[in-house]
Amino acid sequence: MKDFNLDKLTRENVKGLSPYSSARDEYVSDGTEMIFLDANENPYQNGVNRYPDPQQRSLKSILAEQKGIKSENLLLGNGSDEVLDLIYRAFCEPKEDNIITLPPTYGMYKVLSAINNIENREVLLTTNFEPNVDEILSTADKNSKILFLCSPNNPTGNSFATEKMHQLLENFKGLVVVDEAYIDFSSQESWVSQLNNYPNLIVTQTLSKAYGLAGVRLGICIASKEIITVLNKIKPPYNVNELTQQRAKERVLDVDTVKQEVSEIMTEKDILSKVLLEVNFVEKVYASDANFILVKVDDATKRYNQLLDKGIVIRNRTTQPLCKNTLRFTVGTREENNTLISALNQINN
Repeated sequence: MKDFNLDKLTRENVKGLSPYSSARDEYVSDGTEMIFLDANENPYQNGVNRYPDPQQRSLKSILAEQKGIKSENLLLGNGSDEVLDLIYRAFCEPKEDNIITLPPTYGMYKVLSAINNIENREVLLTTNFEPNVDEILSTADKNSKILFLCSPNNPTGNSFATEKMHQLLENFKGLVVVDEAYIDFSSQESWVSQLNNYPNLIVTQTLSKAYGLAGVRLGICIASKEIITVLNKIKPPYNVNELTQQRAKERVLDVDTVKQEVSEIMTEKDILSKVLLEVNFVEKVYASDANFILVKVDDATKRYNQLLDKGIVIRNRTTQPLCKNTLRFTVGTREENNTLISALNQINN
């Protein structure tokens, strides 16, 4: 984006903010064993008696190397929801600014806009679930601070066309947040590779999906050093706990296991997609670049309740724009998928 000025987008109260700083922020360890008498902790060791590293340096170092970036381009949060909330609070002035979302999409964007008292301007995706570039740009005004692009998109499962993404990054006057929660299942390259080309680009990722760490809550924000510096001003000092940092490091270093699990999920997705096409009440199976499948059926609420009665919980998306009578199936293990297939055959009338 030409003539990008982050200072103009940042809230005035955030610009002058002096962030909370602990003693652990104020020195860089050289590996020397230190005696910590700074934070009023219980000194008796039990593994978690000390506050966690407020900057998650060890974990960031691993992630930075894997993603081909620098640690200064990373901010970690208590799940992606905290990361997204920080972006709102750093750049959107309540009752004044607005953000743009593209339904059907991830529901927390709308929830967070309401929590932060920010107008949410919705521009529906096209009928083939792509961004309507012209309408997005015409909807934006001088107070449009953030555009959210979920790609691969939830709940539709598709990745947005690269050309449309470039058009929006080049022409939207605010920040463009590309939510890549499902990127590890996608055939497309991560937009992290475009950071140097677009100073207005923020990429969010998570360890909750492909990495199987939904229970530890670890969200990832990748952006320019300047954007990360602003977000660090307002993040809670110890937002990522020690147990999460430890478990996350173990998992991201276990590259082969993660790749194997992703491969198995993709194989199971292909099998499930084919089976779903043979179900009488299924009208369409949408192509998916994620670990779930969106399916159009005859009566979504009826089929949802039938599966629930058989002990299978899926997602009924029929209330979402462009998603009337659709169900979203997460790809499970082979055993779980076989149980689902058996249940579908039983209600296949």
